[in-house]
Amino acid sequence: MKDEIHKLLDQKVKQYNHIEFIGKDPICIPHLFTKQQDIEIAGFFAAIFAWGNRTTIINKSKELLERMDNAPYAFCIGHQDKDLKKLLGFAHRTFNDTDLLYCIKFFKKHYCKNESLETAFFKTGSIDLKNELFAVEKALIHFQDYFFSLEEAPARTKKHIASPMTGSTCKRLNMFLRWMVRTDKQGVDFGVWKSISPAALIMPIDVHVARVSRALGIVKRPQTDWQTAIELTHYCRTLDAKDPVKYDFALFSLGVIEKFN
Repeated sequence: MKDEIHKLLDQKVKQYNHIEFIGKDPICIPHLFTKQQDIEIAGFFAAIFAWGNRTTIINKSKELLERMDNAPYAFCIGHQDKDLKKLLGFAHRTFNDTDLLYCIKFFKKHYCKNESLETAFFKTGSIDLKNELFAVEKALIHFQDYFFSLEEAPARTKKHIASPMTGSTCKRLNMFLRWMVRTDKQGVDFGVWKSISPAALIMPIDVHVARVSRALGIVKRPQTDWQTAIELTHYCRTLDAKDPVKYDFALFSLGVIEKFN
């Protein structure tokens, strides 16, 4: 049975881990840019917005980028107070302009001292990257603490920046890490962050991926939480220890595109 599942998932990875996949997926947003900092900021917002209809996610991401003059890095580090007026009224589902303005404040503070957003997750000395099985878990906990370390951080924004400490699957941030860390010859993920290897990444899991995983019998845990993401990742590592999250393409597409049950 496992061999059959392995064959199916590898087939679906080959089918969907392809440049043609980009256009209908939120990853198309960071692909609009070539500068690493623009890729990071655009990718971060696209990932944070990634719940609900994919077309809406893409359209709202493009709307935000237009408000930032399609130059997210330059806007974040160089904006004046008057420029922030262009962001007022922006909303996507429960994410509103209060959340957005705090994100911009964080990015300005961070990028004034750092070349990349990578150090917000994998700051030297803060995480034992030799113990890679727990590197992402520690990175996500560290990132939430660091992200909300500025004065007057709005409590309401915390629901958009998940942490394993609350049991969340951290689906959107794990997806963002996949985009930034994972690399292959297909040109979908960026692979611009090198602090950890793709082998250490955790599977992004949402209701679709969870449903397919249970239907295939590769996840036993009844609830969908951080431990479920770990369980799924462990299974995927038995299929490909060096690149387990490539199976995100297979499981997500089986659930959303092919309606597998």
